[in-house]
Amino acid sequence: MLLNSKGKHRRPSKATRIATLAGVTGAAVAVPLMGATNASAASVETWDAVAQCESGGNWSINTGNGYYGGLQFSQSSWAAAGGTQYAARADLASKDQQIATAEKLLDMQGPGAWACAGAGGLTNDGVDPGVNPGGSGQSESKPEQAQSERQAEQPTTRSEQREAPKAESKKTVTTPTGDKVKKGDGEYKVKAGDTLSKIADKEGVKGGWSKLFKLNDDIVEDANLIFPGQQLHLK
Repeated sequence: MLLNSKGKHRRPSKATRIATLAGVTGAAVAVPLMGATNASAASVETWDAVAQCESGGNWSINTGNGYYGGLQFSQSSWAAAGGTQYAARADLASKDQQIATAEKLLDMQGPGAWACAGAGGLTNDGVDPGVNPGGSGQSESKPEQAQSERQAEQPTTRSEQREAPKAESKKTVTTPTGDKVKKGDGEYKVKAGDTLSKIADKEGVKGGWSKLFKLNDDIVEDANLIFPGQQLHLK
């Protein structure tokens, strides 16, 4: 059964729209509304060509003009052809789901339902596009399931990442420039203003600062640079 005039998929100002979307003036010729046949089908390549003319090939387009998706379904034609089993609007459905719905609309209204039928070479050629639209909500549920699985894995990973700095902080000291240096495990903890000479004098290290430097050469790389928080051996 054909849709009535109010339910037609095709827009009234098709010539202007085709020239704007496809960039080709006069390339699309409206095909007269045809009755349903038992072999209403077209190849994916044909639907791609129609979509290129209708929407520039953007299967998720929604410009707010009342037409949605790559094949520019009106909401009424999308619902009439059963598209709402996949998504509320065509632009929210997958390409395969849009084509599967378009096949039903083609069977109901014929190629004339699309102003770009001529430009896309759309006919009832009986070619099965072989799309896999899936069931209701399947196209959305799989990504959500994958996302939930990734989210379930993230707390463990983040926990490990949080623990790593803690373990590292026990072995390093952060300098005023943000660099990290070895902390050491000696009995003397360096304070602000300390130098090897001051520490050696204060703690009575025999051999002075050079001896102190030698005792801690695995921690202190430069005798002139020690940092608060480092722990030095005194003997």
